[in-house]
Amino acid sequence: MALRCVYTDLDGTLLGGGASLFRTGDGAFTLLAARALEACHRAGVEVVCVSGRRRAQVMEDARLLGQGSYVFEVGSGVVIDGEAQWLVGAYEARDGLTPHELIERSGAPAVLLEAYAGRFEEHAPWHLGREVSHVFRGAVDVEQANELLAAQGHAQLRLVDNGEIEHGRRCYHLIPGSASKAAAVALHMCARALEPSQCIAVGDSREDLGIAPQVGRFFLVANAAAGLGAGLANVDRTEAGHGEGFYEAVVRSLAER
Repeated sequence: MALRCVYTDLDGTLLGGGASLFRTGDGAFTLLAARALEACHRAGVEVVCVSGRRRAQVMEDARLLGQGSYVFEVGSGVVIDGEAQWLVGAYEARDGLTPHELIERSGAPAVLLEAYAGRFEEHAPWHLGREVSHVFRGAVDVEQANELLAAQGHAQLRLVDNGEIEHGRRCYHLIPGSASKAAAVALHMCARALEPSQCIAVGDSREDLGIAPQVGRFFLVANAAAGLGAGLANVDRTEAGHGEGFYEAVVRSLAER
């Protein structure tokens, strides 16, 4: 069946050094990611950015790539042809408060910051201007953190690992349990009447990998953590990292079809 949609993470996947479309992970200049986007355009394949970034950021990224749909704040929201849909569950905006403010008032961010003081902090300045998620950086055990949240009465929230930043530190998002990149992709697929066999996804993090069951094939770029995705039937690892890995995933998928 013909390829119709590619879901891709931004940082650490489509984008290379300095969050540039035209840089490899090492900072060298490359046109491969842009060429992959051109190949998708020529083949009539939609490309959907699926990111932890704020809505305004992903909107601009999608606009620059010529795409009308995107996923922001780790699946907390999906924009399809300009219309936003939310996946925030019990944290839907109310009483003049945004989902982000409701999560703040719950006390859950403070629980994590206190429990992991010294190795877990707000991911400044990218923690500002958010509508839903609270974003952190550091090195913590996500399963342990979520057990802590549940024990403290915050079972409707979850901390997710959205990939490595630098020097062993990782980016984490605190989001409603109803939100995920996988759920956002499923919503977009339903809106477009897409079958899994018509879709692929590309990413570098454990949260990205959650999309794998929704699509026909999932590609981890080479810079993803070693061992991630091992044993999953529809998951491949590209030989190259970042945008060059995205190019590899797109070209392989188009050629095989």
